[in-house]
Amino acid sequence: MKICIDGRAAKWYRGTGIGTYTYQLIKSLNNIDNINNYTVFMPEVEKFDITLNSNFNINKIIKSIQNNFWDQVNIPNILDNVEADIYHVPQNGVGLPFKKKCKFVITLHDVIPLKMPETVGEKYLKIFNEDMQSIVSLCDGIITVSEFSKDDISKAFNFPRDKIYVTHLASEEVYKPLDRCSCKKNIEKNYGIKEDFILYIGGFSPRKNIIGLLEAFSKLVQVNNKTIKLIIGGTKGISYPKYKNKSIELGIENHVIFPGFIPLEHLPWFYNCCEFFVYPSLYEGFGLPPLEAMACGSAVIASNLTSIPEVLGDSAFLVDPRDQDELYRAMINLLDDNTFKKDLIKKGLKRNSTFSWNETAKNTLLAYKNICKQ
Repeated sequence: MKICIDGRAAKWYRGTGIGTYTYQLIKSLNNIDNINNYTVFMPEVEKFDITLNSNFNINKIIKSIQNNFWDQVNIPNILDNVEADIYHVPQNGVGLPFKKKCKFVITLHDVIPLKMPETVGEKYLKIFNEDMQSIVSLCDGIITVSEFSKDDISKAFNFPRDKIYVTHLASEEVYKPLDRCSCKKNIEKNYGIKEDFILYIGGFSPRKNIIGLLEAFSKLVQVNNKTIKLIIGGTKGISYPKYKNKSIELGIENHVIFPGFIPLEHLPWFYNCCEFFVYPSLYEGFGLPPLEAMACGSAVIASNLTSIPEVLGDSAFLVDPRDQDELYRAMINLLDDNTFKKDLIKKGLKRNSTFSWNETAKNTLLAYKNICKQ
């Protein structure tokens, strides 16, 4: 097969869900496949840090708008002068050309803009509302990241279920158990944090339910005499003042730390050192951070909604994230019951080991073959 992939997200959005997915997909296809021929479209003048095999070719996209694809729904000439059996756009189909000359497949991670439009950026919401039906109608197949998302996509777009392929994601190799003392020293040196802490990583969107987490944590602070902190990691965007003000309103501002963006290479320190990881999201197509935490040997409290139970199984303490009392009780439980916490850590490490990017790549390659046979 002659396979073309839009790889721009692997450069522009590395560290986000879509960027990590695109990067690891290309890397893992490179690991497992030396038979099919690949053309990977990348931004002009950007170098790619994966050493690609001889069956992979980088094709520069000459016209790139402001280093992002949200301004450019359709790249009309991207497949000109390129032989292709199938073209894959990993970032929810954004950038798929409307002129069709081969089989088209997109990875549609979820339908959050339909379910929770108030939690999505204006540009992406506009694209989803105005263009996604047309994008889907051009597709010969859709790849998604969970059975939950498959059901949502099929219902939302009346798309045949047998043409939707589920390829679960995985944690990256950087996430693994490390020496806890060394990690604590690194965090103190780079962030000035000495105290024990509970950790949240995963973005500041309203659907992530950070307000609910702060309210539950405030209950814990009232009854817990420890100097434990809550770290909420992520870029301080437009939502940050709301969360900071909420911590002040609840009287816990001295217990909540917003360190800002945490680089990929620093995240394992935090996962390894936290008392436990909390992920009270209201809606996920997959949800990578809990798996990353498990890979590092952290116990996890997570939402029991949407795709999260499918991904985590019984390896996490699943709670209704809309119930702050239930979330609070789960946190108290993990702080007080070390035996239970150790059991969750053991289960989490085992659960994480069932996911791998090479398996994601194998299932993606199988999807390509099935789509090309249609």
